[in-house]
Amino acid sequence: MGPVDPSRVNLLREVLSSTGWVDRTRGFARSLRRSTDAGTVDGLLLVGTPTQEPWHLAAHLDDESRYAGLPTLSPTLVRWSPPPGAPAHLAIGLERLEDVRRGETLFVVAPDDPTEQLLERLADARRAGATLLAIDAGNDDLTDLAHEELVVPQRGLTAPGEPSGLAVPLELAGVGDIDLTLPDVSFDTVQHLVSAAAGDPATLWTPRSSSRAQKRGFRDRLAKALDSIQGQSASHDW
Repeated sequence: MGPVDPSRVNLLREVLSSTGWVDRTRGFARSLRRSTDAGTVDGLLLVGTPTQEPWHLAAHLDDESRYAGLPTLSPTLVRWSPPPGAPAHLAIGLERLEDVRRGETLFVVAPDDPTEQLLERLADARRAGATLLAIDAGNDDLTDLAHEELVVPQRGLTAPGEPSGLAVPLELAGVGDIDLTLPDVSFDTVQHLVSAAAGDPATLWTPRSSSRAQKRGFRDRLAKALDSIQGQSASHDW
């Protein structure tokens, strides 16, 4: 697995340009970059919930770290119940959070209940001086704890005047595990946008989208994106 193809990320950003998700994910990635740039190698800790471990995000951040030459962006995956005999990099349990120190970044991905156990450890980590970032479904306790939070509503965002359920065919888009269903935006989509933006050198200074781009109709943007995908599919092996 390598970094998501930049052309595909650009198409995804084009489709979502008026929904606010491009700015939101870039802003969150900017906070992630700044906190990790100021930290040390192995200082980015990534943790999920008992039922949802952020495997894909860990892999993509690790890829982006190598691709962009940013070793501090490579995460340590903290797991709830590492199985006996797991490789060293997959055997790091919640006890690692007890050793969090100032200068480290704790990145929480919680599409469901983060549990009291995790919340208590997060509170302790913040008191120890760690930076706490969260992508979640709107948990009030995480909102109170996190220095930066990106909320992904269960039903996503609705573009004004657009019917629900409109979707880009994934087999045509060639992006596989990215959910392009609109207006709903999935956790997977948001994590892809965040990881790609985190590895982009322009993230630290990229301005907000222009008002002209924001005013373009959703169907116009979707048609342009599909035309671009079809043109690339004819000349490249996707």
